[in-house]
Amino acid sequence: MTKSPFTGKSERASDLLGLIHLDVCGLINTQARGGFHYFITFTDDFSRYGYVYLMHHKSEALVKFKEFKNEVQNQLGKTIKTLRSDQGREYLSLEFDDLLKECGIVSQLIPPGTPQWNGVFERRNRTLLDMFKRRHMSCGLGNVSKHNHRIDFLRERHAPERYGFLITTHGDILLIDQDKPKTYQEAVVSPDSEKWLDAMRSEMDSMYENQVWTLVDPPEGVKPIGCKWVFKKKTEMDGNVQTYKGRLVAKGFHQIHGVDYDETFSPIAMFKSIRILLAIAAFHDYEIWQMDVKIAFLNGKLEEDVYMTQPEGFVDPKDAGKICKLQRSIYGLKQASRSWNLRFNDAIKEFGFIKNEDKTCVYKKVSGNTITFLVLYVDDILIMGNDIPTLKSITTWLGSCFSMKDLGEATYILGVKIYRDRSRQLLGLSQGTYIDKVLKRFNMEEYKRGFLPMRHGISLSKEMYPSTPQERERMSKIPYTSAIGSIMYAMLCTRSDVSYALSMTSGYQVDPGEGHWTTVKNILKYLRRTKDTFLIYGGEEELSVKDYADARFQTNKDDSRSQSEAEYITASEAAKEAVWIKKFIIELGVVPSISDAIELRCDNNGAIA
Repeated sequence: MTKSPFTGKSERASDLLGLIHLDVCGLINTQARGGFHYFITFTDDFSRYGYVYLMHHKSEALVKFKEFKNEVQNQLGKTIKTLRSDQGREYLSLEFDDLLKECGIVSQLIPPGTPQWNGVFERRNRTLLDMFKRRHMSCGLGNVSKHNHRIDFLRERHAPERYGFLITTHGDILLIDQDKPKTYQEAVVSPDSEKWLDAMRSEMDSMYENQVWTLVDPPEGVKPIGCKWVFKKKTEMDGNVQTYKGRLVAKGFHQIHGVDYDETFSPIAMFKSIRILLAIAAFHDYEIWQMDVKIAFLNGKLEEDVYMTQPEGFVDPKDAGKICKLQRSIYGLKQASRSWNLRFNDAIKEFGFIKNEDKTCVYKKVSGNTITFLVLYVDDILIMGNDIPTLKSITTWLGSCFSMKDLGEATYILGVKIYRDRSRQLLGLSQGTYIDKVLKRFNMEEYKRGFLPMRHGISLSKEMYPSTPQERERMSKIPYTSAIGSIMYAMLCTRSDVSYALSMTSGYQVDPGEGHWTTVKNILKYLRRTKDTFLIYGGEEELSVKDYADARFQTNKDDSRSQSEAEYITASEAAKEAVWIKKFIIELGVVPSISDAIELRCDNNGAIA
């Protein structure tokens, strides 16, 4: 249902290109081919002829305007006189303003909240979206089912000469994830079926090349575990699809402890270890290279007898009745990660690396004045060192041991973008792309930006738990725990500025109320405003560790603790962390000042005493 028409009229342009209406529409939920989520329209006021360009981001508006301007001025032999748009940020940049001034184009910006002043592009966008929705439904691609409509004839009391129609709708909502297929059958009938099939063939080639299994007759009394295909689109930093991946995964939840698996623990490097090494690399201007292990888990060797069914779509027609006896680990097995870690640990030690005893998955190799550090996070490898030939020899050796992909200088690790200014020995870490994905996941990408992660004076408590069955039912549909976890990953990597707000909200995940959820959304709004913030290392005269501790229970209505006791316990935990950091850095052997005492700063005299 639309608003009643506005009676005001505007003067129409008297010639082609006399007035151009401009607007950006998006974010569109359904991604177009090529990864486009936005489109921009240009409509000539005189002829009402329109142009539409697809975009990945709103920031491409200037590029598309240049493209449109060159096209129409060349084809028509006329120049654009006036450009009318709303006050979107994409039109208010200095580059856009300079271009308009350079070309002598008058910019007309309509006031905020008055779309009626530019009804031309509003009508154009609605026409395009209606065509898009109908086309989607006719192709069976829509994510909303058809509805039955009941129309009630109503009279608007305030305007007797006008009448409107109240349309109430009812229907079942069908939600479909169109980003990636969930089963083999969905993959082979999807628009990208050839790409998914190529990905599966590549995966099977890896299985055959590594001799992961042999086909055998089913042993008596043995029930093989199942397997399935898992599909994923691997994207670049700008969100464009880089590769299509089809992973064959065993259904490890069918395994029985003591029969086909025993130990499962596998260590990984903590991100704080990676941050420490990156800070050292920035200070000493080390090279930072990155490698990715292809099909890492297939390198692990199994000690148990594990049997699996043949993969769907790739059953050997000659031996359809046989099953796979696994010779190596495969993704999905309970012991797969451990098997790979043990294999890599043995291999890297053979090349002369020594494992850090205070943090597993961190290795060091020293030869004269040459020093190299290696960090393993499942199948991602960071290599840092002061000698390029040594680094090249390491990457070559790793490539001979495992199927590796050399990514060169590290720019993106575990969802964190790495920026370097080597002339000033600075290194910055940012999670802007990750935060964008989080905002989109919780439908917060269009919310206003917050200035603080948590407003002053906010006191959360159990009294804010849902008080009625209706409120509890409504809150059960809110992804509170998922939002806390998503924010926590950003906090652990680069955004320690939200740690206090997160600690206050994470204690109410069992039964959150509206007030708790509002506070979590405030954190997301703050992250939206500061998503491009950097955590910067370097630029100092010497490397040093500074320890800060603080606690606050004055606003905690659920647990009235002693403030001095809380500060003392917090300082104790900070001291434990300082001890670990000191031991870890001492073993690295490149920070002489770490042998000095670490200063712990606390602002509570009672705790200090």
